[in-house]
Amino acid sequence: MSPIRPAAVVVLAAGEGTRMKSATPKVLHEIGGRSLVGHVVAAARELAPEQLIVVVGHAREQVTAHLAEMDPAIRTAVQVEQKGTGNAVRTALESLAEQGVVLDGTVIITCGDTPLLTADTLRTLAAAHEGDGNAVTVLTAEVPDATGYGRIVRDGGGAVAAIVEQKDASEEQRAIREINSGVFAFDAKLLGEALSKVTTDNAQGEEYLTDTLAILRAAGHRVGAAVAADHREILGINNRVQLAEARRLLNDRVLTAAMLAGVTVVDPASTWVDVSVEFEPDSVVLPGTQLHGVTRLAAGAEVGPDCVLTDTVVGEDARVVKAVCEGAEIGAGASVGPFAYLRPGTVLGSRSKAGTYVEMKNAVVGEGTKVPHLSYVGDATIGEYTNIGAASVFVNYDGERKHHTTVGSYCRTGADNMFVAPVTVGDGVYTAAGSVIVKDVPAGALAVARGQQRNIEGWVVRKRPGSAAAQAAERAAGESDQGA
Repeated sequence: MSPIRPAAVVVLAAGEGTRMKSATPKVLHEIGGRSLVGHVVAAARELAPEQLIVVVGHAREQVTAHLAEMDPAIRTAVQVEQKGTGNAVRTALESLAEQGVVLDGTVIITCGDTPLLTADTLRTLAAAHEGDGNAVTVLTAEVPDATGYGRIVRDGGGAVAAIVEQKDASEEQRAIREINSGVFAFDAKLLGEALSKVTTDNAQGEEYLTDTLAILRAAGHRVGAAVAADHREILGINNRVQLAEARRLLNDRVLTAAMLAGVTVVDPASTWVDVSVEFEPDSVVLPGTQLHGVTRLAAGAEVGPDCVLTDTVVGEDARVVKAVCEGAEIGAGASVGPFAYLRPGTVLGSRSKAGTYVEMKNAVVGEGTKVPHLSYVGDATIGEYTNIGAASVFVNYDGERKHHTTVGSYCRTGADNMFVAPVTVGDGVYTAAGSVIVKDVPAGALAVARGQQRNIEGWVVRKRPGSAAAQAAERAAGESDQGA
């Protein structure tokens, strides 16, 4: 049977989230490289709904801008006053109707603060709803602690009779551990009819979406439930503690999937990975590593310990140790670190090296080329099999503009070189240690750009009499005289 395509998915994301105690709207807090609402939208998109609409309210300009950047096809509806979930859903349906959208089929309602909810669970909900011919199907879960959640009240036959919110529940009802996830599948036509009958006669004075279950049941329609296989999927985020718990659960899910696919993660407890990271089998992640954005690890790549990679591609059998890389491309068999910093635009060729205390930015480094120690390479192109001497700096900034340096293939540049851009060093060039290269160097030349050394004998004793250095010099002179 082909997957059910819902007529619409409605995401409720209008709440303020005061318990987060944050200037950032609750649904825009991030875990695993996405906002909370971003995770919900991603799961909804996997169902390919005919319409995807997010109800916004608090900080709606900020939330709407975020949604537009993430997915321009998302529709939004504004709940001006947060008058409850029923009011929010009615706002979404009215917004769609105003745009000429007539819903026919299944409408899934979900919440913008449930980032662990998967597309598979939503598919299961939709299949149960349509398979059982329900007017509404609620996604439920058995939880260890139901505090704060609406309780599922069933009748003697086990059917869903009602959902009772925490503040309206009796002591007996509060003992129930099966809870409402806030996720529903509705028949679109019956949903609209039921919402028109919802009142605000409750402790909160709000329109509860959950009241539609009793309304539909009283009208003789079938009300069903689908129980989530893992209750953790339906966890909502209301404070920073729950945010941290969800972040850990999501991270464990991502790492488990990676390990089952053939990736070695030496210490999952100290490894943090965004949901957008991609791995190939036999890649290795060592302790203390963070992988963010669209980072990709090829087969045999080894990253860590203590690395932070963002939007970085690591080629086959490459090795990255104690490094920070952003927007970089590391070729097959290349070596990075320890204590290296690769900034955006850095491309390391196969079997190349960016070694200890090396920083690179907007630099293309050829196959087999090495920048081993204590160097900065910015706005540069370096050819193949060149060695850049220790403590070299590509001087790319004149105070107003950046300039480019080109170093050819098979070059051997000396330690403590300054390449003052714009400058071109040809293939096969040698440069002397301590040189400041300000002019182009033709292929095969030796470039020497430093003053001649001059030793002024006796200067320390004359100019710094009595100093420790002068005393040491005098002792050395005495020892030399005795030796003579």
